[in-house]
Amino acid sequence: MTAPTAVVSYVGGRLRGPLAMVGGFARMCSLTGKALFRWPLEWQELVTQCWFLLRVTMVPTMMAAIPLTVLLTFTLNVLLAEFGAADISGAGAALGAVTQLGPLTTVLVVAGTGSTTICAELGARTIREEIDALEAMGVDPIPRLVLPRVLAATFVATLLNSLVIVVGLVGSFVFSVYLQHVSGGAFLSTLTLVTGLPEVVIATVKAVSFGLIAGLVGCYRGLTVSGGPKGVGTAVNETVVLCVIALFAVNVILTAIGVRFGSGR
Repeated sequence: MTAPTAVVSYVGGRLRGPLAMVGGFARMCSLTGKALFRWPLEWQELVTQCWFLLRVTMVPTMMAAIPLTVLLTFTLNVLLAEFGAADISGAGAALGAVTQLGPLTTVLVVAGTGSTTICAELGARTIREEIDALEAMGVDPIPRLVLPRVLAATFVATLLNSLVIVVGLVGSFVFSVYLQHVSGGAFLSTLTLVTGLPEVVIATVKAVSFGLIAGLVGCYRGLTVSGGPKGVGTAVNETVVLCVIALFAVNVILTAIGVRFGSGR
């Protein structure tokens, strides 16, 4: 069975039922993994998708990160002030931004914006029978369309995680020092008190995993669209639900691993 034929059989939506969907998704993941080691890579498509995903996700990321940062900082500083430990607010802000704020914001934005955008784009191509046309011409849609989008989602999710962490730390500093009158020197000196390299590594692994899963789910649902334009809308809604469930489950697992790994320092 050639790769295009495999895509038609397992990813093209001809099989139905939960088990068939799981099998189709696993098949697409394996084909994408194999395509990663087949060169040349579609660099132009990869760059285009990276820029496209950055344009549609950067503003929502900033809009989500700023209020979450203010809420986290305000609550944390009020709690620490009750114990007379406001000077170590930098440690709490760094821990919250690196381990939770960055990954959780990345989950919401990647699932709600990035993955749905991929699904809608590929879904529109599917209902216009462009994917069938590619297969008819002997062009494998996995390395041509799927792999660049999965890699782009992974790369952009990593950048978004870093952006949220930076915004979280800067926002926490501004809010703590200028609005809640915490010592700026004390805030900066305690940033690395409980947050170090293990926490940063785990946060990066989370972001990479989020982007990879979101890209794969978006591509799979986009390639398995049926029912015309209405089916595209249904697939987009299903993509959000599937991504949020999968990404939060991965976040819980990686957080548990990170806590265990960090406690052994």
